[in-house]
Amino acid sequence: MSVPLLDESLTTDVSTGEIYALCKRASLEVSEEFAEACLPVIAALDRCAKSIMERDDHFPGPDETRYPRKGIQTAIDTSLNGGGWAAKARESLGTLSVTVKSTQPGSDLLQGRTLALKDNIALAGVRCTNGTDLTGWIPDFDATVVKRILDCGGTVLGKAACESGCWSTVSDTSITGPVRNPYHDGYSCGGSSSGSARLVADGSVDIALGGDQGGSIRVPASACGIVGLKPTWGLVPYTGILGVSPVIDHVGPMARTVSDCALLLEAIAGPDGIDDRQPPVKWFQSVPYAQEVRQHLEAAGPKPLDGLKIGVLEEGFQHPRQDDHVARKVRQSIDKLEELGAKVESCHIPEHRDTELAWMCALPAFAFTHGLVLNSSGRKQFAMTGPAALTNGEMSQSSFDVLNTAGQNLYLRGLFLQQKYGPALVSRCTNLLRKLSDDYDTAFRRFDVLVMPTTPLPPCRIFGSRSEGSIYERLKRTTGITANTAPFNASGHPAISIPVGFSPASEDPTVLLPVGLQLVGRKFEDTLLLKVAASWEDRYDWRVQ
Repeated sequence: MSVPLLDESLTTDVSTGEIYALCKRASLEVSEEFAEACLPVIAALDRCAKSIMERDDHFPGPDETRYPRKGIQTAIDTSLNGGGWAAKARESLGTLSVTVKSTQPGSDLLQGRTLALKDNIALAGVRCTNGTDLTGWIPDFDATVVKRILDCGGTVLGKAACESGCWSTVSDTSITGPVRNPYHDGYSCGGSSSGSARLVADGSVDIALGGDQGGSIRVPASACGIVGLKPTWGLVPYTGILGVSPVIDHVGPMARTVSDCALLLEAIAGPDGIDDRQPPVKWFQSVPYAQEVRQHLEAAGPKPLDGLKIGVLEEGFQHPRQDDHVARKVRQSIDKLEELGAKVESCHIPEHRDTELAWMCALPAFAFTHGLVLNSSGRKQFAMTGPAALTNGEMSQSSFDVLNTAGQNLYLRGLFLQQKYGPALVSRCTNLLRKLSDDYDTAFRRFDVLVMPTTPLPPCRIFGSRSEGSIYERLKRTTGITANTAPFNASGHPAISIPVGFSPASEDPTVLLPVGLQLVGRKFEDTLLLKVAASWEDRYDWRVQ
């Protein structure tokens, strides 16, 4: 490759000694002649880099005439709504005075609906914590999904608390404080979309957006007794959202009903011409998810799932921490799918259980580059430079200190794997996860939908603050929570959690907490998944199961 710019007459503060030091850090031996020959090129490169860093950034700024926003407060009482809010619209005389709403909506799809955004989603002018004080970031733009919600007439009431760095499945790690389960405030809401689940469950908002890298929509949906959909990977643009890794990042709807989930999916789905996981097409024919679900329910007879083949993924019940009460409740709910006309059979995918081995290595390897040191290289998409508190692909001591236990552990795991195994391990994990995806696809030749528990165990107790509990105690309690959710982040298949009953808490049998059933479908058959979930929901009241 040629050198675009080279002007030896310009002064530089790069020295031959720096080039020697650079090579030494890379365990390379070079001659003095080589270092001197490279000096003009490296110096020119340095000048280019400095010039680039001095230029104005380019980002999709908000249209504040069409999408006005003011009256959002971040200094809120974190005990409100069980700690669900990270930022919310101010209240005046008991009514909402100012909210974020379009002055020129293009449709009324979400007219009259109130929403909360997970606090890793950019909303221009409003602090975005990502659950931590690592970034101290106020975005200058709206995420694509935010603009689509506003264009459909939705009203954003604020930002929902999320777990620190989106790295925890237990709801006591956020910088804004613990988020408490709506059925017992001493227990977890799940994570990392903890606030989104809590605010939907207690009626603070109609629907919410969550983010999902290993189960962060479905785990809190299960814990709080609501519906949460992780759409097919790439169906919904992730533009303007802080993530963990593009290969597992998903954003999706959380609601009290399947129909509302379908409604929000209809508003946000489709390519935006920026996210490189999608076709570079700005204009697309929206899929009427909500209408199709509604028509399915209207036309349904006594057997709305007649002709459907459902596979009970037995490996989804075999985790060592599988709770017997949860398993029993899920199997009872699966029996009701047969009552609805579906043909239900056992299904075996051994790779599903073995995925924990690859996921244990893949997650820190994937997250290390994108989620922890904010390196967006290798992607043709919108890069968020605003929250770049981390530089040179490394984490400073101050940055490391403000991470929660899960984030610190993830960073150390990433460092260890990077230094000991390098790219070879990442490549092997990637191929094994592709095998998992292929195995699911093989099962979908026989079955239309797979079912299993969303989580193998009920929500656990939470600590009162981020300083409580030992490192080991904090890490151990999360073991196995994402055993049935994370594999589908890796494979990209759509998965939805619906509430199907209650189970006693592991620590106290007198405490009853929600249980979720997870349904998984073929890629881009999100509509079918919604129809199956809606059929169960329409016929049975999960609160009395």
